[in-house]
Amino acid sequence: MREEKSNNPSLPKKPSKKQTWLWPAIYVGFSLLFVGMIWGYNAFIGPDSEVADGPRTEVDGNKGGEKIAVTAQKESMKFPFDEAMLDHMTILQDFYDVNATEESQENSLLVFNQTYETNNGVSISIDGAPFEVVAAMTGTVKEVNLDPFLGDEVVLEHEDGLVTRYRSVKEILVKVGDVVPQGKPLATTTENDFNATAGVHLQFEVFDNGEAVNPGTYLAF
Repeated sequence: MREEKSNNPSLPKKPSKKQTWLWPAIYVGFSLLFVGMIWGYNAFIGPDSEVADGPRTEVDGNKGGEKIAVTAQKESMKFPFDEAMLDHMTILQDFYDVNATEESQENSLLVFNQTYETNNGVSISIDGAPFEVVAAMTGTVKEVNLDPFLGDEVVLEHEDGLVTRYRSVKEILVKVGDVVPQGKPLATTTENDFNATAGVHLQFEVFDNGEAVNPGTYLAF
């Protein structure tokens, strides 16, 4: 006798082959897409995030792209002579400051032929003897001026608009355009006709964006 097909709706239907692999395939596809998006995002922002989160780096082309950390530290001004001689230093004339004491102002006047001129820097002597003048900061030689009356001078240009001037020197060792590191010898102190009463000395001046400032702002004069 032929078996009759059951029409009972309560009996479960056997899933088709199409249904058994469709949803797992969709799940795997979305998973791969999600992983790919994360990998692509990290690859895109990776180099920038290293710079933002850590020290700035530069690529050394001579070492196959090896990254070397760059540490930029602002240089502080030092005395324009060997600091081992600091105990023998004397300030012959001060920087003229309108807010300074009357005594300091009197000591900052330069006199020539009964004419007074305010001092734009400090006049430095070390036991009245010649001494080696060195760069107070790393900089570029902007000027080398030869003047028997005022005294020969070297002018250095530095970062942040600073300029240092070293006057009343001889035997100059640098030329215009030279880049000199801090502490490099520049010349030797001598006398000049304008400030003859000072004898052998260094006239040291500092300018900030073209304006003379007290070297004592940077150094313990």
